[in-house]
Amino acid sequence: MRKFLAIVLAIVISVVGILGYRALRANSSDASSPKPSESASVPQGNGLEGYYAQQLKWSGCKDGFECATFSVPIDYANPADGALQISAIRKLATGSALGSLVLNPGGPGGSGIEYTTYAEYVVSDTLRENFDIVGFDPRGVSESTPVECLNDQQTEEYIALDGSPDNQTEIDQAQAMSELFAQSCATNSPDTYKFLDTISATRDIDILRALLGDEKLNWLGKSYGTFLGATYADLFPDRVGRMLLDGAIDPTLTNEQLSYGQALGFELALKRFVDDCATKSDCPLDASGAAGVSEISDLLNALDASPVTLDDGRLFTQAMGTLGVVGSLYDKQYGWPELRTNLGLAFDDDFSGLAESVDFYTGRQSDGSFKDNSNDAIAAVNCLDRPDRATTEQTVAIASEWKKMAPNFGEYLAWSNIGCSYWKAAATGVPKKITAPGTPNILVVGTVNDPATPYAWSQGLAAQLSKGVLLTLDGDGHTAYYQGSKCIDKVVDNFYLTGEAETGIVCTDGP
Repeated sequence: MRKFLAIVLAIVISVVGILGYRALRANSSDASSPKPSESASVPQGNGLEGYYAQQLKWSGCKDGFECATFSVPIDYANPADGALQISAIRKLATGSALGSLVLNPGGPGGSGIEYTTYAEYVVSDTLRENFDIVGFDPRGVSESTPVECLNDQQTEEYIALDGSPDNQTEIDQAQAMSELFAQSCATNSPDTYKFLDTISATRDIDILRALLGDEKLNWLGKSYGTFLGATYADLFPDRVGRMLLDGAIDPTLTNEQLSYGQALGFELALKRFVDDCATKSDCPLDASGAAGVSEISDLLNALDASPVTLDDGRLFTQAMGTLGVVGSLYDKQYGWPELRTNLGLAFDDDFSGLAESVDFYTGRQSDGSFKDNSNDAIAAVNCLDRPDRATTEQTVAIASEWKKMAPNFGEYLAWSNIGCSYWKAAATGVPKKITAPGTPNILVVGTVNDPATPYAWSQGLAAQLSKGVLLTLDGDGHTAYYQGSKCIDKVVDNFYLTGEAETGIVCTDGP
């Protein structure tokens, strides 16, 4: 379960009938998907016919799953200029399949392949009975053609780098690391680093949909996966099936606005954690409310002044401590108890628990290597999706301002965007409303106290979509479906099976 939660953390549903069953379903581990035809909504005359004419060849993998790869253009404006490989995985329905249900865990940079291997924790028995569960690694991510930027040692330094530079030396270090990050991506992945935007990834999804033999895309996207889903709906409204967008991103927001929203969201989550902690017998805090929050603030500030040396020789910095706290705030059921334990150790000068959490959330393994490239991919996608790129001087001012409203996380998140200022390719996306006219209803799920994707973002996306339907969980944690709320799960499962979605439902059970 702990490993699964890391995938869920990787830093959105609609009502339409599926207009046809799959023409053929593979029943053996080495079977192929049906070759797509016009009935699978294959576009004609745009130079992509060869990509849509591929046939997926599935083979057994990962203890009971089937895997396949397919090609997509590096550059959709010039489809003949080269291809990327996309890796996909599926688990066949345990009953009679209504079609495929494609999953994305978010990120950007989260592995949909690894996420899907935990399908029993991701979707209900009902959905696994009625849909083939399909995952994929988006372009630039993990088992698909990956973007390669920093090496393991550089990634470790990047994670530990001061998150609240308050003198010129620390500012210079932040700037130098940002320049190194951007240059490394351009040097190590020169043919791909500037083509990892969300619109290109969304076009890849449409190729996958056609190769699966599905006329409509059924989608379950969480966090950044809601942006992928909404973008797909905007580009291909006539190919949208039943779409869930859980823990939504508001597509009108800039990188700066997104980071500020998260700073406020995590500040709220910390306060709620502290008040909840006061009701627990194992709470390491001496006080609740503002005084309890100050105990945690003092701990992080002490790390800023004097980093601690871990048993493995690494310096445990304020940035790492902040990340250890942030990671646990994503999830009330498992993360909050973990944070109580880790803070208790830290107050006794033992930072091993927080360090273990940092390694867990960043994918660092015991030998110092990182299990995937998610730390690279998230920056690559964000820098291409939105053009705002604050200078170092502007970032200093922004961090100072944000600290007033979010004293624990404002500076950390303000400085998180500085890497885009040195990105070697221009952004290709712009913040804009996504209305997706012509789709069926799309179900957007928002959690009132979601720290990573604030509830206002789900409200905003649902209002923008021409057929957006908002479902609310009055609770804590990041995303809502299959996170402990029977009410949410019932509404979502019924939507996938019947296409029915009622607006204005508020669920109060669960986290």
